[in-house]
Amino acid sequence: MKSLTSQQLRHLSKKLSYILRHQPQSIGLKLDEYGWANVKELLQKLQKHQTKITWDDLEEVVSENNKQRFAFNEDKTRIRASQGHSIPIKLGYESIEPPEILFHGTAQKYLNSILKEGLEKRNRHHVHLSVDIETAQNVGKRHGKVVILEIQSSKMYHDGMRFFCSENGVWLTNFVPTNYLKVLNIG
Repeated sequence: MKSLTSQQLRHLSKKLSYILRHQPQSIGLKLDEYGWANVKELLQKLQKHQTKITWDDLEEVVSENNKQRFAFNEDKTRIRASQGHSIPIKLGYESIEPPEILFHGTAQKYLNSILKEGLEKRNRHHVHLSVDIETAQNVGKRHGKVVILEIQSSKMYHDGMRFFCSENGVWLTNFVPTNYLKVLNIG
């Protein structure tokens, strides 16, 4: 049964992203080396820091998040962000062969730098890639006028670069050199 409004879901999702991907210490939470947090502890610490959230609310945020940013372990006693961390953790993903082509959405203002230096992970663990253009567009439009890049991922893989696929279907790699990039569209 859904009990949260879309605004409440968005607010809690952003709060969880901030805590589980970037700043667990902001509420005094400790993640294990794989980024997992104890659910009971997370709920208690959020309550202590003026975030009203129940177990049912947390379960709703995890299940309703359109990007499936969060995952529970099998017995739902632990939770973690699926990817996008700026803190050091071990995601534990196995390297696998990607689809022939993947996509990356970015803002036009970053295009010159990307075409000069390649697609870098910057302060994240990996570069995030999608299997479809629509997802790449949704990601890119958050940052300005959208540019879609086509990535020759199979060629990269066969040239020795590693790829991982997160629990929510986001493809991850450490770096995309310029010779594997093609600009599909701008705007």
